[in-house]
Amino acid sequence: MTVWQTIVNTFASEFSDLSDIENATRVTIRLILATVLGGILGWEREHQGKAAGIRTHMLVCLGAVLFVVAADRSGAMDDALSRVVQGVIAGVGFLCAGTIIKTDSQQDVRGLTTAAGIWFTAAIGVALGLGNETTAIVSTLLALLVLHVVPLVFPKSHEQEQ
Repeated sequence: MTVWQTIVNTFASEFSDLSDIENATRVTIRLILATVLGGILGWEREHQGKAAGIRTHMLVCLGAVLFVVAADRSGAMDDALSRVVQGVIAGVGFLCAGTIIKTDSQQDVRGLTTAAGIWFTAAIGVALGLGNETTAIVSTLLALLVLHVVPLVFPKSHEQEQ
């Protein structure tokens, strides 16, 4: 075998993780759905003037899917997938903590809904990564209801931030 043949074969094997059309389609659907569903929630938040908007939500959802799909595609067993999901939850929770701002006033805390929205977007990504597309879509619709309709029905009274 020549050096060039070895290089070409090595190159081809490095890109063989989605070698059959069924798996490539499945992973692509999950990644596209994550981008769309995260984008929908991000658009709603951006439309409300919040700092974490379309791109943030898209990337969080897409990242959560990628962590789960990559672990699953590498042959991770249930216990390893569970640890991946736990890591995503904890990591995104840490990111969310950075969106919460408390001022001098005991009552003035901002960013809680933004943090919860980012965390929830990661949960949608995990659901997609595990192959629960319908659950992810229904959850996204419910989140939109909570973020957009609930404030119309129950105007702010005690909450400081939406």
